[in-house]
Amino acid sequence: MEYGFDAKKVTADIIEWIRGWFRENGEGCSAVIGISGGKDSSVTAALCAAALGRERVVGVMMPNGVQPDIDYSKKLIEHLGIRSVTVNIKEAYDALSRETERAIGGKLSRQTVINMAPRIRMTALYAVSQSVNGRVANTCNLSEDWVGYSTRWGDSVGDFSPLSKLTVAEVLQVGRELGLPDFIVDKAPSDGLTGLTDEDNLGFTYATLDRYIRTGVCEPEDKKELIDRKHRANLFKLSMMPAFPYEQEE
Repeated sequence: MEYGFDAKKVTADIIEWIRGWFRENGEGCSAVIGISGGKDSSVTAALCAAALGRERVVGVMMPNGVQPDIDYSKKLIEHLGIRSVTVNIKEAYDALSRETERAIGGKLSRQTVINMAPRIRMTALYAVSQSVNGRVANTCNLSEDWVGYSTRWGDSVGDFSPLSKLTVAEVLQVGRELGLPDFIVDKAPSDGLTGLTDEDNLGFTYATLDRYIRTGVCEPEDKKELIDRKHRANLFKLSMMPAFPYEQEE
């Protein structure tokens, strides 16, 4: 990495930040994390375990029927020694799909199909969290947020966000600092829905994106326009919904 990043210090700072946030917003509560088996949820879970103790972390696996790579999630949970539950969303997903198609008299759009599972998973996460005295951890990173690679009101939300100011490369360094296994840190990120990697879907590598975010340099240059377009188009995801600024007249 050509720009400075002190993984040891940042890791320690995030752990202390999580502790402080829970003192103010959930003394005695558990961190509830959707565990996908990818780097972001794994690093978030490891940070929470280091900050709060593994007994105050609940990992939630949420397959949609059969999840081919769920063993990664199980190995991460075993490695950290945290509590875990499994909520299979298939019946809810199928029922909502069926009822929505009946209501609109047609098929769901491709984007609806892609986004519906993350939104159902977030509903499941909050159902678990509110039933076990928990707080939901958001697992997004800066690189994904920068180009809108998340589902609004799905994986883009939560109660606290340890990684949203870190790029993918920085998240990986924190993961290594925390001692996560290589098979988790080095796993190619994918959405688990389209059969493609994140980088295939985006049209550029995270290395290209991360360098652009941190240095303003984009190589290859032909990716700059694509990244800028995605960034502009998805800025609304990073803000709460706008409200009409009504003020009562004197």
